[in-house]
Amino acid sequence: MSKKETNESGVKTSKTPKNFKKLKFGSMSLIVMVLVIAIVVVINLMCGILSDRYPLKLDLTPDKRYELSEDSINAVKNLDKDIEITVTCTKDTFASMGNYFKQMYANYYGVNVDMPYEMIPEILDKYSMYAENSKGKITVKYVDINKDPDIVTRYSKYYNGEISEGNIVVFSGERIKVIGNDEVVSMISPSQTSTQNNITMAFVGESTLTSAIMSVTDANPVSVGFITSMNKNAIYESSYAGVVKSFEELLSKNGYDCTEIDTSDDMSPDDYDMIVLPVPNVDFSSDIIDKMGDFLYNDGNYGKNMIYIPHLNSANLTNIDEFLADWKIQVESSIILDENMIQAPIQSLGVVDAAVMLNIADNDSVGTLANTSLPIAAPYNRNITVLSKNSESVATVVLKSTDTAYLQEMTKDGDKSEKGEYNAAVISKKETSSGMATLRSNMLVLGSSFMVDNGLISNTSTYNNSAVILGMVNTMTGKEGGVTISEKALQQATIAPTTGEINVIKIVVIYVIPFIVAAAGIIVLLRRRNK
Repeated sequence: MSKKETNESGVKTSKTPKNFKKLKFGSMSLIVMVLVIAIVVVINLMCGILSDRYPLKLDLTPDKRYELSEDSINAVKNLDKDIEITVTCTKDTFASMGNYFKQMYANYYGVNVDMPYEMIPEILDKYSMYAENSKGKITVKYVDINKDPDIVTRYSKYYNGEISEGNIVVFSGERIKVIGNDEVVSMISPSQTSTQNNITMAFVGESTLTSAIMSVTDANPVSVGFITSMNKNAIYESSYAGVVKSFEELLSKNGYDCTEIDTSDDMSPDDYDMIVLPVPNVDFSSDIIDKMGDFLYNDGNYGKNMIYIPHLNSANLTNIDEFLADWKIQVESSIILDENMIQAPIQSLGVVDAAVMLNIADNDSVGTLANTSLPIAAPYNRNITVLSKNSESVATVVLKSTDTAYLQEMTKDGDKSEKGEYNAAVISKKETSSGMATLRSNMLVLGSSFMVDNGLISNTSTYNNSAVILGMVNTMTGKEGGVTISEKALQQATIAPTTGEINVIKIVVIYVIPFIVAAAGIIVLLRRRNK
């Protein structure tokens, strides 16, 4: 109870006890502190929700290694299907990969290089964040398949290969793309500008990931059969295996379902939309030739496609030559040279060699290019002649040399006096009508097998080979253009924290700082109450 006191006018008043004032003041302080904590909690919750929808993390690295390109962002924002990305290892595995390969380079090459494999989980998170603005969603999860093998069983019914630890599985509906260990490791590799004395690393994984996402969501995938063997024996020399593989990967990364087949396999039009005959150095029997012809004829329905890439030194392929002649195409034994050659890295041969620069002769066959200023490099390009024989085929020159080019036979020097434009790539078509519709089959012949070498098609910031070749193939098949993403050079000097530093920062921000603030508040409250 309060005490009664008499004021100057003789009226008794109540005096509030001192302890009650302390209690009142302390209560207000407690309420304010609770409100502040509540506001902080709400802000944290809101930030958590927003971070799931928008990329709130700031990429302060000078090379912007944790950010996606505009092409990838636009592709993800246009998704209309849900996608599951399952990584068959833990996040910590990527950090350990970086440490391992960094040490390997230091021991083997004697140089220190940046191998930030921990950026791959960060990049995957960015795909998920940007997809929040699309009709479809991307969910990313990490699974230890040694502890949870059921995840492999679930995906195996959609995939013929083996899913192992360290793979990245991209899945949508019933379509699946498995990025194997070799592809994951090669996401960070020496850049195209690296030399033996100056090794710089580049991140090329964004192209792989974006292509996989687009592949599993493609409503109209194109099935391609690569003829790589005859009676289980390779049709090309081992030195050309890299060229074939790089071309297959180029198509696969851009939404084409590629399968390697033997000449004895059934080339059914029901199974494939296109077949590819790459760099054969053996001739085919008439039965195999008829099989390819029947595929393109498709019982009179046409609508099929074929790509032929000649071997540099192939000769006496009589049956194959006659097959091409029916499409008004003849691959000559001479190669195109030019006084204005450019240097081109040929990865499959392990050399940097001279290449002719090609011009586009038919824009409609190539389609729209993002950058028309980049050169099209064609090392060892065989000359192609368009025949004038009477047939239903219509051949169109798509790529040709400059007018300063000349020809050289394999066994003798070229005649530089006979300069002119020579054909480097030709598309021939056969058509028929069915009612109001026009049915067409196409044959594309590339004069240079090394045009599709990985050293050229992967270096999209220097050469236009990838975009031009994809443009021709997409035009033939009627497929919408894919996304070509340049490699991202990784600068050595970064402020990116290590995985251990990130964990320390998390502990400090989530636990230490709030604990210090709470402790300080309690101490202030107790001191004020005791005054």
